[in-house]
Amino acid sequence: MGFSLSGIGFAHPGKILFDGLDLELRDGRFTGIIGPNGCGKTTLLDLICRHRRPRQGTIRYAGQPLDTYGKRELARRIALVPQDYGINFPFSVEEVVFMGRYPHTPRFGTPSVEDAARVEAVMRACEVEAFRGRPVTTLSGGERQRVIFARALAQDTPVLVLDEATANLDVRHTLALLDRVADLVRSEGRTVIAVFQDLNLAAAYSQDVIMMKAGRVVAAGPTPKVLTPGNLATVFDVRAQVGMDDFTGRLQVRVKQA
Repeated sequence: MGFSLSGIGFAHPGKILFDGLDLELRDGRFTGIIGPNGCGKTTLLDLICRHRRPRQGTIRYAGQPLDTYGKRELARRIALVPQDYGINFPFSVEEVVFMGRYPHTPRFGTPSVEDAARVEAVMRACEVEAFRGRPVTTLSGGERQRVIFARALAQDTPVLVLDEATANLDVRHTLALLDRVADLVRSEGRTVIAVFQDLNLAAAYSQDVIMMKAGRVVAAGPTPKVLTPGNLATVFDVRAQVGMDDFTGRLQVRVKQA
């Protein structure tokens, strides 16, 4: 049933961002969110993850008001990979990834053999197992981002939320991690909701796209129907061509100044 947002209002100090926002996010889909800086993309994710609360309106997940979920229950359903996650205490890489298992661990309990196996698998997948014992504070920005990605995958939730989660990664790791989460959507019916700045990554991986501008949804739906030259001109004020790329076999966007 996914997420349903109805009549959402939200304001930052001195600025109304959303006023009566209505939006449906389908379950079991890879949904990309694109739009200019300051249009509300990250705030939308914060509302979905309940890091912020709307001043009016209702958000439902799986047919149930989001406010009715307990914190641990919500953490078993939604995992977030932020663009930048500040960890100032020198936890080891392995300890940080194990944090993803806490919602599944009984209160006052210890991680199980299954928890350890899950952590090992995602560290391998995200290529961070080689520095499992290093303090996370000593890692480069890209290495640290892969650790945070691994922690979210260890959380093993039906919904994965990515807030420009590959912005600090090199191209190989960007493609590898997006391929992995796209495979979770295809093979396990997971839901991925991702904010992108790179239009071509959004075009290549998103089954659905939400285009936002100034706190409103300009277009939403299947990627080929939404990612059009007309919509791109409206949202980004650019001239665009959209078509299939022969090399990748994926949708590609080419833009220039209007």
